[in-house]
This record gives sequence, structure tokens and C-alpha cells, in this order.
Amino acid sequence: MQKNKARSRFIVACVAPATILAFIFLVIPTFNVFRMSLLRWGGYSPKQEFVGLSNFATLLKDENFFRACRNSILLIVVVTAITICLSLFFAAILTREKLKGQNFFRIIFYIPNILSIVVISAIFSAIYDANNGLLNSILNLLHITKEPVYWMGDQKLVIYSLAFAMVWQAIGYYMVMYMASMSAISESLYESANLEGASRTTQFFSITLPLIWTNIRTTLTFFIISNINMSFLFVKAMTNGGPDGATEVFLSYMYKQAYTNSTYGYGMAIGVVVFTFSFALAAIVNKVTKREPLEL
Repeated sequence: MQKNKARSRFIVACVAPATILAFIFLVIPTFNVFRMSLLRWGGYSPKQEFVGLSNFATLLKDENFFRACRNSILLIVVVTAITICLSLFFAAILTREKLKGQNFFRIIFYIPNILSIVVISAIFSAIYDANNGLLNSILNLLHITKEPVYWMGDQKLVIYSLAFAMVWQAIGYYMVMYMASMSAISESLYESANLEGASRTTQFFSITLPLIWTNIRTTLTFFIISNINMSFLFVKAMTNGGPDGATEVFLSYMYKQAYTNSTYGYGMAIGVVVFTFSFALAAIVNKVTKREPLEL
């Protein structure tokens, strides 16, 4: 009995610090976001007026918010699909194929992930520069276009320019994760498939993907949710929502409403919507990608 009590006290002592920190820095701030979304408050004045669901009613009529929603969903779909597919592709090549300098390529692919968003934004801002940028210089050299392309100034192109930078930043991290999973697959499975005459493509879809599916599910959910945060950082560093709101996303619009326009309560209402959207999206992805795990 004494031994069980001592064990229980030890477990409580280990768990208590993390629980207290989570409550202070996660539960209480989340509760305050929901509470402040029901207020009309500038963020700095002591005057707070309870308005109920008025902020959410205003939100449903805000065209700029819906434009930010479209941009966020576009980035989630495009960046996630391209990043996951390219990460799997490069991971399969570097794992299955006998290439010289594999470790070198792994390092090269992973470098963008250790760079700060500000550095990456500066690099791509220089690449996209309409007058002296590398991209336009290459297009001119190949005689694809004579007039400069305004990658960061064209309202139709700028969101895809951001998407490309986000893909470049993320590929290496997820490639390394998939390589770790692929390396654990027994080589005998591929040898048996070779004897049966299965092509590399067939082996990838019939052996590799099913056996690493649990890892793909986890990274897919993680990437979709983190994409919401990453898009805000790239927008803030590269375009600040411009030109004319063409790259405004969930969190950048929330930030402007809460801290620039002094409508803090309205900004928190946007935060509640983003919070709910994130959890709903994670639940949908988990449901859609659910499969019976394969074990060897």
C-alpha cells in the first residue's frame, strides 16, 4: 500500500509541472479568446462592452474575411498536396536508389527547414524582384517573356509565389521523416516484388505507401494545421497582406483587426473561427485517411 502511494505521488510530481504550465499558457488564454470575442473592445482602453454574438454576425458580412478564408484554404490545399507528394517522391528516390552522395542531398534538402522565415522571405523576395530578380532573368534568357513579370505585385500570381516559397521551406523536413519510415521496411519485400516482376511504381504504391501510411496520416494532419501558422509568417514577412489584400490569410487578417484597427474583440472572434476550423479540419483529415494499420 505504501509503495503504491509513493508511486502515485511520484507520478503526480512528474505530471504536475507540465499540467500547470499547459493550464496557464494554453487553457486560460484559449478561454480568454472565447470570452473576448463576445466584447467590443479596442484592446488598450479599460472600457469593455459585452455585445454577445455581434462580432460573429459582423464576420458573416465581412467580404475581406471571406477573401482571407479563400486564400488560406487555397494555400492549405496547394501547399499540402505539393509538399507531401514531392517529399514522398524524393524520400523514395534517396531511400531505394543507390545514388552517390545521398547524405549530401539529404543535407541540401533539409537546409531550408533550419533557416528562419525572415531569411527565406528575403531570398524569395530577391528572386521574385521584377527588375533584377533571378526568376525574371532566367525567363528572359530563355526568351519565354520579354516584359518583366510582377510576381509579388500581380494579384493573381502573388498567392502562388507565396505557395512556392512555403513548399521549398517544408519539403526537406517531411522528406527526412518519410525516409526514416521507408528505411524500416524490410528489403525482402522489395526483392519478392522484383521476382514477381513488379515495377518500381507498383512497389511504391503497393508496399511503401501502405506500410508508412500511419506516418503519412500524422504528418498530413500536422502539416495542414501548421500551414495556417506558416502562411501568416510568410505573408507578414513578404507581402503584409498585399497587394490590395490579395495575400491576406486567416491570422494576418485577425492580427490587423486586433492590433492595427483597434477592434480587439472582432479580432478574437476571427481567432475563435480559426480555432474551430483547425480542429474540424484535423478531425476530417483523420477520418478520411483512417486505414487499418499494416504490420509485418
